[in-house]
Amino acid sequence: MADAREIDLATWSRAGQFQLFRTYDRPQFATTARVDVTQLMTRGKPRGVSPYRAFIHAIGSGVHAVPALKMRFVGERVLEYDTISLSATVPRPGDSFGYAYIPYFQDWAAFDESCKAIIEETARGVDLGANTGERHDLAYLSCLPWLDFTALDNALPGPDDCIPRFSWGKLVEGPDGRWSCAVAVQVHHALVDGLQVGQFFEAAQASLDRFAEPA
Repeated sequence: MADAREIDLATWSRAGQFQLFRTYDRPQFATTARVDVTQLMTRGKPRGVSPYRAFIHAIGSGVHAVPALKMRFVGERVLEYDTISLSATVPRPGDSFGYAYIPYFQDWAAFDESCKAIIEETARGVDLGANTGERHDLAYLSCLPWLDFTALDNALPGPDDCIPRFSWGKLVEGPDGRWSCAVAVQVHHALVDGLQVGQFFEAAQASLDRFAEPA
C-alpha cells in the first residue's frame, strides 16, 4: 500500500462537508461528461497506441492531478495517499473478467509497457482478484465499449465506500470527423465536490491530447 499522510480535520477547509456527507445514506454522486479523443484515434492509434491503455493512463493522470481524488477515510481518519493504483476490469474468455492492479507512472511509455504486461497476466488468470477492503489506495476503472452511454451508476457496498469509480464507453466518430467518448466519475461527497470532478476532467483531457505530439 502506498504511503499516506493524515489530514488534520481541525484545519481542513472541507471538514464541514466531510462531517455532513458522512451522515448520508447515499453520499456518493456520479457525473458523466464527454471527452475528446480525436488525437488518440487519428494520431495515436495509427501509431499503435492502445486506446484502452491510453484511457487507463488518462484516468490515472486525472486522479493524480487532484489531491481530493487521492483521499480516503477510514473511520474518522482522512488520509491522502502519495500514489493511487488503478484497478481496472480486464476481459477474460467467455463472459468473465478479472481485476488488474496497475501502478501509475506519469511517463506514458513506462506506464504503457507496465500496464500491457499486467493486463495480459490478468487476462490469463482465473481468480477474480477483487479488493476485499484491505487496500484503500485504489481507483476502480471499467470500460463499456459496447455503449455510448449518457449516464452511469455503480454497485456500491455501502455509504462508507469512498474509492472513486471511473468508467468510459464506446469511442464514437461525429459527422465532423472528431471523436469523443463518455466518461463517468463516481465519488464520495464527503471527500470530493463538483469542482474536483471538473479538475479531473481537465487533467484527463490533457493526457488524451498528448497524442497530438509526434511519437
